[in-house]
Amino acid sequence: MQARYALALACAFSLISAVPSSSCSLDAAEPPAGFTALFNGENMEGWHAMGHFDPRKLAAMSDEDRAAKRAKDWEEAQAHWTVENGELVNDGHGAYLTTDKDFGDIELLLEYKTVAKADSGIYLRGTPQVQIWDYTEAGGKWNIGADKGSGGLWNNSKGAAGKDPLVLADKPFGEWNTFRIIQVGERTTVYLNGQLVVDAARMENYWDRQSPLFAAGPIQLQTHGGEIRWRNIFVREIESDEAAKLLAGYHGEGFQTVCNGKDFSGWAGPTENYEISDGVVRCKPGKGGTIYTEKEYSDFVARFQFKLPPGGNNGLAIRYPGEGDTAYKGMCELQVLDNTADRYAKLDPRQYHGSAYGMVAAHRGFLRPVGEWNFQEVTVQGSKIKVELNGTVILDTDLATVTEFMGKPVTGKDRTSGHFGFAGHSSPVEFRDIQIRDLAAE
Repeated sequence: MQARYALALACAFSLISAVPSSSCSLDAAEPPAGFTALFNGENMEGWHAMGHFDPRKLAAMSDEDRAAKRAKDWEEAQAHWTVENGELVNDGHGAYLTTDKDFGDIELLLEYKTVAKADSGIYLRGTPQVQIWDYTEAGGKWNIGADKGSGGLWNNSKGAAGKDPLVLADKPFGEWNTFRIIQVGERTTVYLNGQLVVDAARMENYWDRQSPLFAAGPIQLQTHGGEIRWRNIFVREIESDEAAKLLAGYHGEGFQTVCNGKDFSGWAGPTENYEISDGVVRCKPGKGGTIYTEKEYSDFVARFQFKLPPGGNNGLAIRYPGEGDTAYKGMCELQVLDNTADRYAKLDPRQYHGSAYGMVAAHRGFLRPVGEWNFQEVTVQGSKIKVELNGTVILDTDLATVTEFMGKPVTGKDRTSGHFGFAGHSSPVEFRDIQIRDLAAE
């Protein structure tokens, strides 16, 4: 399980292959190495106030209206938030403290102490929430899951992974509880008092469940129903290479490397149009064509990293027959594209990165900056395809339902097996760590 991979920062000091300890204490005000303090222990510098409010509506406001809202929320918050002995204290009412800075992939450490019948939480990327509440029967909320304890992604859909914590890990009232939260894309892992309570579950977008979680947003400390105290709030932003290692470790059993990083053994097609150096497969500038695994797959999961140059354009050949244009002869071509390039500003939505080319559009806004490595996972089962980019699901579709095409029909979309490969389009897009899990062989 993921505990073997991302339990990595014992007391959050170092990220590879360590084991977290429930005995770790955050009594010191100094942040651990690599972390910064979000609360200085003296005042609320670096924070503003905002209640339960849709970030999309906030973004749509004029600068003047947004400033007026912030001033009003801050005035309300001052009546309910204080700083005492290095602790942030809320009386259970008022707007939520909200970081001035937006965050994407992070590791967050904090301590909290609350009282009976209180109900609070931590909003991530402006979205509810990692739950905190009274876990006792006397608290009166066992009917909605409080008996399972704090730490779950309570606003996930009923039955979704992460909604309920894996174990009850709350300490008795009057004692400090410690959270360690790791979020990469939508993938959210939560430790409460040293115990794993959410294991790399997707955090749903409460504000629009048909869309992915926002790529970035503020951290918010919720106020709801009773006093809560916070201290030692530390954050560490996770860079792309580390994020890829974490994502590759989440439930990663059964994958086999399909490119040895030295030559094209086990591959076919115009391999002379590509090159391999230091484990990286690269399409040669001005060259292209579809290279593909000699092995065919029906149902499978493919994982890999890729890096786009400015204006980069390539594609994934899915169930490719071994000849012809995979965008039409294969099940589909999944776009690999620099969405930010000016030359692509007016494409059909079904042509952007992660899309089933010409058939179904993927969500945009989740690529790393050009020149950074991205991590992608593609799951193909029957007629269904799911694309997870940097920890966020950007496409989840059933090609059997597609009846409208961009231009000519994709005659191969109903194929049940074929090769996996890369469809180069003249730009030096790079791939590495290419692995496939053959679901049909399990």
